[in-house]
Amino acid sequence: MGRVGVLLLNLGGPDKLEDVGPFLYNLFSDPEIIRLPFRWLQKPLAWFIATRRTRTSQENYKQIGGGSPLRRITEAQGEALKEQLGYLGQEAKIYVGMRYWHPYTEEAIAQITQDNVEHLVILPLYPQFSISTSGSSFRLLEKLWQEDPKLQPIDYTVIPSWYKQPGYLQAMAQLIAQELEQFPNPDEVHIFFSAHGVPKSYVEEAGDPYQQEIEECTALIMQTLNRPNVHTLAYQSRVGPVEWLQPYTEDALKELGAQGVKDLVVVPISFVSEHIETLQEIDIEYREVAEESGIHNFRRVPAPNTHPVFINALAQLVIDALKNPSFKLSQAAQMKKMVKMYPQERWEWGLTTSAEVWNGRIAMLGFIALIIELITGHGFLHMIGILQ
Repeated sequence: MGRVGVLLLNLGGPDKLEDVGPFLYNLFSDPEIIRLPFRWLQKPLAWFIATRRTRTSQENYKQIGGGSPLRRITEAQGEALKEQLGYLGQEAKIYVGMRYWHPYTEEAIAQITQDNVEHLVILPLYPQFSISTSGSSFRLLEKLWQEDPKLQPIDYTVIPSWYKQPGYLQAMAQLIAQELEQFPNPDEVHIFFSAHGVPKSYVEEAGDPYQQEIEECTALIMQTLNRPNVHTLAYQSRVGPVEWLQPYTEDALKELGAQGVKDLVVVPISFVSEHIETLQEIDIEYREVAEESGIHNFRRVPAPNTHPVFINALAQLVIDALKNPSFKLSQAAQMKKMVKMYPQERWEWGLTTSAEVWNGRIAMLGFIALIIELITGHGFLHMIGILQ
C-alpha cells in the first residue's frame, strides 16, 4: 500500500477571544447553516448576526480560558492516533480539517495533495452522523473533489458514523464508571446523557439518522457499562424559535430535581473532545440549573479526548476502513428522504432535504427580522431567539 493519510474532521472553534467574531461569521456564512433565497444576502446577514453575537460568545469563552481547546485536543488525538496506528503496523500521516476555523478542511486537503497521499481515510470526529455535522463536511469535501483534478487519483474512503465501535463504547463505559465511583452509592446515581440537539424537522422530514443513532448509542453504552443505574437522554444547545429534539437538557434536569434525584453524572454523548458545550454549557450553565433544581451532587464525565481505549478504537476504524471496500462521499451525504423546497430558491430549484427547508424558513425569518430591526431598532432578532 502506498502513502496513507487519515483526515480527521471536526467543527473547529476560536483559539482566542479575537477569533470569536470571524469564527461566527464563517459559521453563519455557510448556506447549510442559514439558507437564503439570494446568494448576495448570505455574507451581509452572516456579518450582522456574528457582530450581534460576538460579545455574548466572548463572555462564554472567557469562562473557559479565553478560547476553544478543540484544535489543541484534536491535534493531540491525531498524534496519539498516528502512534497507535504505527504500533499496530499501519503507517499513516494524520491531517486535521476543521469546518469553520483553522486548520480549515481546505487547508488539510491542500496538504494532502502536496504530500501525494495515495490512500485516504476520512474520519469525522462525530460518532453519530447528522446532516448538520458530518454531513456538512462531507458536502464540502464532495465539492472539493469535483473541482480539483489533483484529488481524482486519491483512493479514499469515508467512515460516516462509528457509534457502535466496541472500543469507543468501552472507553465511554470506563469513563462513566470512574465518575460513578466518586459517589458514596455508585449504583444509585442517575446517569444523564446529554447530546447536542438538532431541529426536529431534520429527523422527521429530512430523514436524518442522528436521533436514532444517539438513542442506539446510549443503549449500547449502558449495555457495555452493565450496571443497574437509571439513565435519561436529553438534548442540549438549541437555538431559535423552531422545535428541536426533546426532551431538552434544561427541562429534563428540572424534572429530575422535582422527582428528588440528588446524585447525577452527566455524559456528553455526542462529543469526543472538550469544548464550549462541555466546559461552559454543561459544567457551568447546566450545573447551575441542576443545583437550583435540588441536584447538589453533580458530576460530568470527561470527553474521551486522548483516552487510550478511545484512540485504539479510532485506529481500528482506520485499519478496517483500509481493508473494506471504499465508501464514497456521494454515498455518505445522501439522505433517505427528499421533500419539496419551500420557499423555492431561484439558485437551487427542485428537491432538497427538509434541513434546507428549515434553514430557508429561519433564514427568511432572520432576514425579515433584520429589516424590522434596522427600521425600528426594537431588538426583534432577540425576541425570536436568533441572537440569544
